[in-house]
This record gives sequence, structure tokens and C-alpha cells, in this order.
Amino acid sequence: MIADLLPLAIGVALSPIPVVAAILMLLSANAGRASAGFALGWVTGIVTVTGLVTAAAASGLMRSASQPSIAASVIKTVMGLLLVYIAVRQWGSRKDDSIPGWMKAIDELGVAKAAGFGLLVSLLNPKNLLLCITAGVTIGTADLSPTGTAAALTVFVLLGAASVLVPVGGYAVAADQLRGALARLKNWLQANNHTVIAVVFMVMGTTALAKGVTGF
Repeated sequence: MIADLLPLAIGVALSPIPVVAAILMLLSANAGRASAGFALGWVTGIVTVTGLVTAAAASGLMRSASQPSIAASVIKTVMGLLLVYIAVRQWGSRKDDSIPGWMKAIDELGVAKAAGFGLLVSLLNPKNLLLCITAGVTIGTADLSPTGTAAALTVFVLLGAASVLVPVGGYAVAADQLRGALARLKNWLQANNHTVIAVVFMVMGTTALAKGVTGF
């Protein structure tokens, strides 16, 4: 199960928008409070989407008594195709290094707005939703015990949110030492945004597509 979830969690973790947003907040005037609020909203969104899909899949809506149903296979196949499509689109845009307008407004966010922004980024980002839905279907149709399901969901959420939680937590204990490294990481992610998404989504898309096709 962990092997199946790992590429999906890595895809969530490497999503440039939340990582860059968290880093920008850590470099802003209200760094500690805003970044903590953003991290809370980001994690809440991942838990909500993945948990709801897991519950729906485990309840029998996407499975039969002995094996994942055709519905689960169809969902995985569709998700795989969408991920591959996004990967191709992102690769074609890999030379676009323009900075979105939302990045310029982050410096003014307080705790509440940062938390809301984190939740919106998690819930309304189509790329992130695809990964969380695929993870939820994978967990919910795996015939795990309630404890195993909770453990798999926890591992996925922690791994997926690690790219936000680690810098936010690190900043809380070593802010001065991390500022330079965070600024360099932000610049690299902005310059390689589309390439990172293309590579990661191609790997995950082909994996999900293969699992979906073999389930028929």
C-alpha cells in the first residue's frame, strides 16, 4: 500500500504552488503566523478530499465483495489519462517562467486569510485533487482494516504535506539559518515549475493508468 501511495504523495508534495506559497510566507513580514495558518489549511484540504474518497470507496460504492469493481478501475484509468494529459501540457509550457499575481499578494496575508488560502489551494487545485482522489480510491479499495486504512491515510497526508510542513516547522526553530536556502529554493521552483509538474505527473499518470487498465 505504501508503495502504491508513495508516487501520489510525492506528486502532492512537489506541487509547486503550495511550496512556493509557503516559502513566500516564510519570507514575508508576518512569516511565522501566516505560514502556520497556510500549513493548517493545506493539510485540512488534503485530509478532507482523501478521507471522503477513501470512505466512499471503502463503503462499497467502488468495489465488489472480492475485488475492486469496474467503477474503481474506470476512475483510476480516467485519473491516469488526466495526469498524463496535464504532464504533456506542462512540458509544453516548461519555458514559461512568469510569476502569477497571487504570489505578489502573499506578503499581506494574516493567519486567517493564509489558512483559507491554504485550504483553497488544496481543494480547488485540479492537479492536487486528482492525486488525492486517486489515493483515496487506492486506499478504500485495498481491503484494509479500519486501523490499516487510518494508517495509510495518515502516511499519505504526512508525506504529501511534508514539503510545506518541513520548511514551516524548520523556520519555527531556525529562522535565520533557513532564509537564504528558502529564497534559493523559491527561485528554483519558480524557474522550473512546469518541468517539475510534467515529470512527476507523467510518472504518476502512467502508474495509475496501468493499475486501472489491469483492473478490468
